[in-house]
Amino acid sequence: MSYLWYIPNQIEPGHRGDDTSEREGWGTLDHSTDLARTAEDHGWEGALLGTGWGRPDTFTLGAALAARTTTFKPLIAVRPGYWQPAHFASSAATLDHLSGGRVLVNIVSGLDNLAAYGDYTTDPANRYERTREFVQLVRRLWTEENVTYKGEHFAVDGSTVLPHPYGHPDRHPTLYFGGASEPAERVSAAEADVQLFWGEPLEGLAGRIERLKKLEARAEHRHKPLEFGLRITTLVRDSTEEAWRDAEAKVAGMAEKAVDGRPGDAAVGNRGTAVGQRRLLELAERGEVLDTCLYTTPGTVGGGGAGTTWLVGSADEVAQALQRYRELGISHFILSDTPYKQEIIRLGDELLPRLRAQESTR
Repeated sequence: MSYLWYIPNQIEPGHRGDDTSEREGWGTLDHSTDLARTAEDHGWEGALLGTGWGRPDTFTLGAALAARTTTFKPLIAVRPGYWQPAHFASSAATLDHLSGGRVLVNIVSGLDNLAAYGDYTTDPANRYERTREFVQLVRRLWTEENVTYKGEHFAVDGSTVLPHPYGHPDRHPTLYFGGASEPAERVSAAEADVQLFWGEPLEGLAGRIERLKKLEARAEHRHKPLEFGLRITTLVRDSTEEAWRDAEAKVAGMAEKAVDGRPGDAAVGNRGTAVGQRRLLELAERGEVLDTCLYTTPGTVGGGGAGTTWLVGSADEVAQALQRYRELGISHFILSDTPYKQEIIRLGDELLPRLRAQESTR
């Protein structure tokens, strides 16, 4: 089992209600390092680093945090339209080698401000086919030498990446991938190490896992079997009543910002186009609370991505909810809540021990 946190990686304060101000260091390397070191100290293996054009470069931050920590694993989000695969394979292998095998990679194919960095591949079919080539080529460059490859989108001739990833040839950085559309699932089933989901009800994720396993079998997945991960907001308090009171207060604050026209969640930029985001937003039509404690209302007031749905409750209740996801076959969890540092500590000290105790009793 893997348990990661989330570091927002953006200059503007106030992300998802975090109250750290610029005066207190928000957006600085010292602040991100403090979050990473706090995660280390409270049981987290690492953290997903937020990405998007107009934010600090994710790979640069990942490298800096790896240098300032001991065990922390940065899950570095990258876009195939932003990197050439050989350039990325070399950069990631170098960082993995220098950090003793601590690099994790999240491949992102969703739309961004593509034209700002010169990417004009906007057609979804082409983007996902490019992603397939990117992942295939990066994996080959990590595991082979003198690689020659000519595809529709990328080509290399006699390419060898040095240094190799840490532990070569038996391992390389784990490749995470998300996406709920049919093209995305085909790429994941064929090429990814971990398929990441957002917070859907158990029944929906069970169906998606079954479908991905069938796609994996048809695609002749050429490496270790596909694993599954969950990226979700987890609002934990000492009691059920306190958790729901705080959740409803947060949602009221989000609704107020939406009425005032202030910026909402930065992750909602693809609300009308991303299949996975639409799936989450449609959940609110089925009810305010699904399964035992999956809160759908945040998405109706501007919450996006992993902030669209929340697991709300006491540490025992949220641990039990996550256990039900584990029973579906999910083994990678990326959790968060705000204020980030306070919740790294709370969830690390109260939730993680319960999750690990569940593992030991299986």
